Amino acid sequence: MLTTLTIIPVAAMFAVLTSRSVVMTMRLGYAATLLNAALSFYLLSVFDNDKPGVQLAEQASWLGLSYSVGVDGLNILFFPLITCLALLVLVYVSATRLSGNSKLVAGILAYEAILIGAFSALNVLQFWILTVLELVTVIALTTESALDQKKRHLIITLVQFFGSSLFLTLCGFLLLAFGLIDSEHDLTFDLLTLKNNNAYLHDETLIFILLFYGFAIRMPLFPFHGWLPLLVEQGGLTGIVVFIVGLKLGVYATVRFIFPLVPGVAEQWAGFVLLLCLISIFYGALLAFMQNNIYRLLAFATISHTGVLVLGIFSFNEHGLEGALLLSLVYGLASVGMIFSISLINEQTRTVMIPRLGNLFDSHATLALLFLITALSTLIMPGSLGFDAGHLLVEGVIDEHEWGVAVTILIGNVLAAGFLLWAFQRIFLAKSKRHIAYLRNSKTHFQERFIAIVICGLHIGTGLNSMPLFNLIDKDVIDLVSQYPMHSTQQYEEGPPVNNDSGEDKDAH
Repeated sequence: MLTTLTIIPVAAMFAVLTSRSVVMTMRLGYAATLLNAALSFYLLSVFDNDKPGVQLAEQASWLGLSYSVGVDGLNILFFPLITCLALLVLVYVSATRLSGNSKLVAGILAYEAILIGAFSALNVLQFWILTVLELVTVIALTTESALDQKKRHLIITLVQFFGSSLFLTLCGFLLLAFGLIDSEHDLTFDLLTLKNNNAYLHDETLIFILLFYGFAIRMPLFPFHGWLPLLVEQGGLTGIVVFIVGLKLGVYATVRFIFPLVPGVAEQWAGFVLLLCLISIFYGALLAFMQNNIYRLLAFATISHTGVLVLGIFSFNEHGLEGALLLSLVYGLASVGMIFSISLINEQTRTVMIPRLGNLFDSHATLALLFLITALSTLIMPGSLGFDAGHLLVEGVIDEHEWGVAVTILIGNVLAAGFLLWAFQRIFLAKSKRHIAYLRNSKTHFQERFIAIVICGLHIGTGLNSMPLFNLIDKDVIDLVSQYPMHSTQQYEEGPPVNNDSGEDKDAH
């Protein structure tokens, strides 16, 4: 099934590139993304949340190369998120002047396939190759949709940052593979084999540094964030596509490849990571307050949110990790909702400068509500999944770092509420300083409503019934947490863990 989810958009991509009809191009794109969305929800239905470990695994070898994919509680929820938002990106494209561009539609389908392959990969070299293909796809989309006067500088910046990330992670993965020479296994990049034999690894600290710095660029975490504001501001459709789930690939890769393989070193470096996270939270928030370009504001908001997520996963307990995984979904979906809202306004007003906008609520009520609801969902507000996820993350941080760090997170959350609601007030409610001329048609109006209904429905629906999501990830999170050498020993000394299968503790949140 996972291979099928990857092949469908790839096949549709080649069909789109050979199509000469604008109508056929969009129909092929819609058919592939709709089919993948349906299969991803079917994947949820066949996933056994009472059984920890990898399910629906597929393995193959050819000419010395191995292919391995699987799904567990750490990645199961990312597949419906990827497929649903890929469909929404196509809906957005059809509402803009980019509609019918076969290269852009093919790029969207390729990016969907790469993300599905990367999130399901259980082979570290396979994961790395997919991230290389991701860079190629991002550059191709940038060539088609970025602003001409900034295109060259943007591509050079992306190559510098993404190339550095790829080099660091490749070195880390090679050290992992060659670190098993003293064991009975031949050279392998299989994740499960590396995990079961990590006692033989050498240079564990160097492996952690290489992988963490490489993934930190992709998150992005301070001070490795320089590419994101430029991409979102100048990249056009590319910025939106990367905002789908691409930014969360670094957070997921940290959980998937660092914690199971070098957990002891991760615990030793937790203090350093804590410092980077706190700087990211406040640096991103303060820089967001200083922006007049709403795209740049959302980019710095993402940097602030990344600090919260990484702080959660480096709490080394069940609550922190579960909260971080679910909050990463909330932030991904919310970021896409806000950037869709602003991008559709940009299509009609030809500006994203906050001082030039204002008083748009009456003329763009749907987009205003989309921006408001998605902004509120990132602020741990009741009625959204972010409320349950955020409270779990804060509880995990309290368990690990006591109240001081948790209060710091809450202060950062107040700052986030400030700059997002301040931006909403200036764009949609404040009196405009100039007359805004905009173009509007019924087609665009319908697509605005469709995007708003789907994104807001997902936020509110999962917020009102979050327990099924917790049940999907619970067993594998507990299994991962039990592998931390220092923290699992501390928990054992305090007493055996209480198995609360009924979920009463989570209901209390």
